[in-house]
Amino acid sequence: MNNKLVSALLGLTFASSAMATDITDRLSVPAGFTIEPYALNVDNARQLAISENGVVYAGSRKAGNVYALIDKDQDGRADKQVLIAEGLNMPSGIAYKDGALYVAEVERVIRFDDIDNKLDKAKLEVVYDKFPDKRHHGWKFIRFAPSGELIVPVGVPCNVCAEDPEFGRIFSLNLESKELTTLAEGVRNSVGFDYHPDSGKLWFSDNGRDMMGDDIPPCEINRIDEVGQHFGFPYFHGGTIPDPEFGKGKNAADYTQPALNLGAHVAPLGIHFYTGEQFPSDYDNQLFVAEHGSWNRSKKAGYRVMMAKVEDGQVTGYEPFITGFMENEETFGRPVAMVQMADGSLLVSDDYANAIYRVHYNKK
Repeated sequence: MNNKLVSALLGLTFASSAMATDITDRLSVPAGFTIEPYALNVDNARQLAISENGVVYAGSRKAGNVYALIDKDQDGRADKQVLIAEGLNMPSGIAYKDGALYVAEVERVIRFDDIDNKLDKAKLEVVYDKFPDKRHHGWKFIRFAPSGELIVPVGVPCNVCAEDPEFGRIFSLNLESKELTTLAEGVRNSVGFDYHPDSGKLWFSDNGRDMMGDDIPPCEINRIDEVGQHFGFPYFHGGTIPDPEFGKGKNAADYTQPALNLGAHVAPLGIHFYTGEQFPSDYDNQLFVAEHGSWNRSKKAGYRVMMAKVEDGQVTGYEPFITGFMENEETFGRPVAMVQMADGSLLVSDDYANAIYRVHYNKK
């Protein structure tokens, strides 16, 4: 981080929040890795983004805040937190591009220009304000496409309901023309997606419907092969399980099948393809999945970060990467999203423990 920026940040007020608990001593990672707290007391931390100067930004959902986290001494742990904005409408999704921080609220996307240099006086500009204002599944995850367009999902405002062209889709927003393009439909609620580093295809998580029992339907990981594909909701879940109300008279073969079916109610949120050089080569281009965890199951499921092995566009394995967020039905944390740092380490947000963790590999 440049010295001028560090000096400007020294005078900013630390924005405190409800005290978080450091649960990293409970968390387990594979041999050779270390997980440590990057920042605590980040109220309801959700999606993460990093600027060229190394400032880490975090959105939130229930808290309504956007934060900046600064590691002034470059020791791998933030020592300053700045409240960029507050009182927003579920600003869960954030993305950084060309010096600006983009924030997704329920009904709009806003932008803070030259954000690294204006943390104490960030000015809000509205980018787009025509998304539905329904709060049920209205919070968002956003990411810039390689083409420069902003990818924005709109979840359905229900557990399960009839199709509506405003909902249940992943859109591409052209920031100049303000034109929306439907990349995928039949998507119940995606809160995480990433582009495969080789194929360039967009992969996304999707949360399965509730009230069909403990073990069905599965949550999903999907891959978009063609613009406009339909992924089955509300007619089919997990590719082949017909909805008891909406599936009658429909054919599963008419819809795109999941790339991977997960456990029921594990609630996959953020996903991330690893492209760094710090982790062993076995992790190159592999997909990390944050399973936020169930709220509607007699025995809890999820509450972990998993790694999907992807070979030639197909998932060939699925194994734990971070565990310990839940034990004996007691919840200690809920992973949400990941972002990769310049050194190849991985940051993971936790909106239950109000924390952000840093995972790094101990090179010999």
